[in-house]
Amino acid sequence: MASEHNQRHLVHSHAHEEDIPGTVNLKAFEGDDTAYGQALFPVPAEDPNDPLQWTKAKKSGILIIVSVYSFLGNSALSGPAVYLTIFSIEFGIDVNTASQLVSYPNLAYGFGSLLLVPLYHKIGRRAVMLGSLVLYCAGLIWASQATSYGSLMAARVIHAFGSGVCEALPVQLVNDIFFLHERGRRIGYYTIGMCFGVLGPFIAGYMLNGGYSWRLFFYVEVAFGVALLIAAFFIVEESTYHRQPPHVQDLSSDVNVPSEDEKRPTSTGERSVPVIPRRKTFLETLKFWGVWEKDTEFFMMMARSFTYYLVPHVLWVVTTFGINIGLGSLVFSYIFPIKIVAPPYNWSPLNSGLLSVGSLIGYALGVPFTSSSDLLAARLTRRNNGIREAEMRLGVLLPVMLLGPAGLVAFGFTAQRNLHWIGYFAGVVLSSFSSYFYFTFTLAYAIDSYSANTSEMLIAMNIGKQAISFGMGLNVLNWVLEHGYTVMIAGVFGGLLLANNLALIIFMVWGKRIRAFMAKTWLARVHKGSIREHT
Repeated sequence: MASEHNQRHLVHSHAHEEDIPGTVNLKAFEGDDTAYGQALFPVPAEDPNDPLQWTKAKKSGILIIVSVYSFLGNSALSGPAVYLTIFSIEFGIDVNTASQLVSYPNLAYGFGSLLLVPLYHKIGRRAVMLGSLVLYCAGLIWASQATSYGSLMAARVIHAFGSGVCEALPVQLVNDIFFLHERGRRIGYYTIGMCFGVLGPFIAGYMLNGGYSWRLFFYVEVAFGVALLIAAFFIVEESTYHRQPPHVQDLSSDVNVPSEDEKRPTSTGERSVPVIPRRKTFLETLKFWGVWEKDTEFFMMMARSFTYYLVPHVLWVVTTFGINIGLGSLVFSYIFPIKIVAPPYNWSPLNSGLLSVGSLIGYALGVPFTSSSDLLAARLTRRNNGIREAEMRLGVLLPVMLLGPAGLVAFGFTAQRNLHWIGYFAGVVLSSFSSYFYFTFTLAYAIDSYSANTSEMLIAMNIGKQAISFGMGLNVLNWVLEHGYTVMIAGVFGGLLLANNLALIIFMVWGKRIRAFMAKTWLARVHKGSIREHT
């Protein structure tokens, strides 16, 4: 064994999932590595190339890269909302048509996952991430040079389609490289990147306020996109890994297979000592080819992903993201710039992107609570004699359950009655604070709750949430003009968000029963049979 293997500690654990997906036995045995006094899950292979065995620095670097990618993808998507009036004048179209330069790319952003997620499952996470960044940058370069509405629309759809995978990759990589007790916090970091994408309109408005053309926004996005592409090339290692329980683990072909005597335990209950493969060199980790999952059914994976809408936990994530994204990225971004430049406010169009500050404040207030669901689940697991239930993290959502709908009521009444502009910001702060919690912890809950092919689940989530937000934003300006701000924002949208948030009670009370029921259905057998990511 190489000297580095003697110096490097490999993580061990006896944790295991019980008969019901989402119920995990975390009781620690002698020799187990633990966190919060509980054994680690999933159980890593005794192989330094297992992503679960990577160093903290390596894992943190990857998480930072994908979180920044999520920020850039979302900021590029929503930023041009500030320029809707300018686009309508420059291209000779009405504002509602100009708003489609945000709505349709938003839809492409979600549907990009339908192709790119099965592709990264087939040829590897690393290759698809690098390729998607190239497509993202190419689309932005085109957008910066567009001279017509049709050309700008095509460019916007291309960079949105390419970067859409940044909504799936962070969750996939968190699932690949982090343990169960870390997922809530790490998904929270990705959520920070996604949520702070609301700064796009603020950044675009700041450039506009400085007298710069709308094209500068795309130039800046390109510069950061290229920098991220270079960083990703050197930092993001391929995380596709077929993990099996230690006693049946297949050893790589470049190491010697132990003899039968070496495999045989010396006493009852003693674990055999496996031969540990060597860690890949840095140059070997830079390869972006060589992964080809021959057992993965590319088109069947696309089709099968739609069946996840029948899984309650996944559907809840879809509606949570769809409604909140539709509100934050589209409804607020469309309505505020129009209201704030008209009487009685009479703000300059150059300051119409300042609403992003309210979103930023709301999300920033939620950041200190990123670890809260992991801590709560760990505490409840100790009380439950080491048995963890997926629902144990959901209690942190109770304090914010009603804040989001309250924010919509504040925003809607402020717009309808032309109240003080602080009402818009108060509404957005409340809505953003609440949505940060729901984004982070409903997603972590869904990943914990169901024995699933994570990639297929992510396709369903991304298409569903973008379709909902697209539907909410497509004609929102016409809806509010026809029915009023109070009816649409405080009433219709507020009611939708309230119903979605109250579903928390259903999952907290009956979540385990729902998991037990789903585990016995034909749907669960289909999904479990498609799993290639062993945990």
